Order: sequence, then structure tokens, then C-alpha cells
Amino acid sequence: MEYFETNRLSRLTATLIQLQTKRIVTAAELAEKFDISKRTVYRDIRALEQSGVPIFTEEGKGYSLMDGYKIPPVMFTEKQANALILAEQLVLKSKDASFVSDYSDAIDKIKSILKYTIKDKTNLLTDRTQYNQVKQKARNSNNLSDLQHALTNYVLVKIDYLDKENTSTTRVIEPFAILNSENWYLIAWCRLRKEFRFFRPDRIRKMELLSETFEPHNMTLQAYFDKYH
Repeated sequence: MEYFETNRLSRLTATLIQLQTKRIVTAAELAEKFDISKRTVYRDIRALEQSGVPIFTEEGKGYSLMDGYKIPPVMFTEKQANALILAEQLVLKSKDASFVSDYSDAIDKIKSILKYTIKDKTNLLTDRTQYNQVKQKARNSNNLSDLQHALTNYVLVKIDYLDKENTSTTRVIEPFAILNSENWYLIAWCRLRKEFRFFRPDRIRKMELLSETFEPHNMTLQAYFDKYH
């Protein structure tokens, strides 16, 4: 009984999300999606109505939510949303199709209820983050979250950076993209060198997000690779 109730609650929540994301949803669509009978769909709709959800039944068409009704938003901070996007890149490399599918569905639901300002930033971060399998897990850093924030908010970053010759320099950079190939890398416009450079976050010894912002770089990550590589 406990499993049945948990499964039903999950289905009711998923039904409510379907109603929110589509203007009209038919009983046949819901029955097929959740592999249930239309009679069960009717019971689910009644249960949602009894809980106070304003559902309209359009004869011969299907069900719709009252215009303007939204599921109460989940209060994610911007950095928490960014962490989910980074995790999505890791999950997408999984060889288990069901795991990828379930996580993709979950992240889509989360994106659907984010505030528009955060939603736009998470979509930008999705387009600007690329991940390949980590081979040297010992390499680490603790500043990816702040770099993500700087990237999506066009915030200048001041860093004390140690290059491969162990020479330390202080630079002001404009974060552009984050990717991974054996280690994390940041692509940023370096104001000291006046060009795009690759930086390893684990070589950043000190970092400060400045109050000043920069003009967005109006190109995609693929356009960057096409132009510079």
C-alpha cells in the first residue's frame, strides 16, 4: 500500500507538470504516458481538483489549467541551479540510458519552475559548459561555482594565477566558457594578454569577483572553436 500511494503521488505531481507545460492535455495522452487506464486518469484529475487545483474540462478536447495558475516555485538559489546544470553534464556521459533519461526529465521539471531570470542564466550555462570524462581526479579546485556565477552574470574576475612554469601573475579576466578534458578549464578573455586564454581553476591561487561587469561575448562555444582553433 505504501508503494502504491507513493507511486500515485508521483504520478499526480507529473500530471500537474504536464498540465502546466501544455495548453491542453487529453486523457488518452496521460493514459499512454503513465501506462494507466483512462478511468485511472479520470480519478487522478478528480483528486487534483479536490486538492484545489483549478482544472477545466473541455468536452471533446481535454484538460487545461486555469490561466495564470502555476505550481508554487521551488526556491533554488542561482548557485544551486548552476550546480544542477554542471551535474547534468556529468550525468549525460553515463552509459545507462534510463539514468540519463530520468535525470534529464528531472532537470527539465526543475528548469520549468525556476524564476525567469535564473532560467535564462541556467540555459546560458548549459550552452557554455562541456564535459569529457575526468582521467586525473586528483586535480581539483573549489572555485567553479563562483566562476559559473561570473560567467552567467558577466562579472569581471581578478585572479592570482600560477602558470605551468610556476610563475605567478595577477590578471583580470572575462569568463566565457567552462569545459573539461582530463581536468577543468576556463576559457576567458584575459585583459593582461588582450586575448582569449585557457585557465586551469586548480592553478588559481586567489580569486575575487569584482563589482564591475563586462560586455557579453556574443558568440557560442562552437563559434569560438571555429574561430580560434
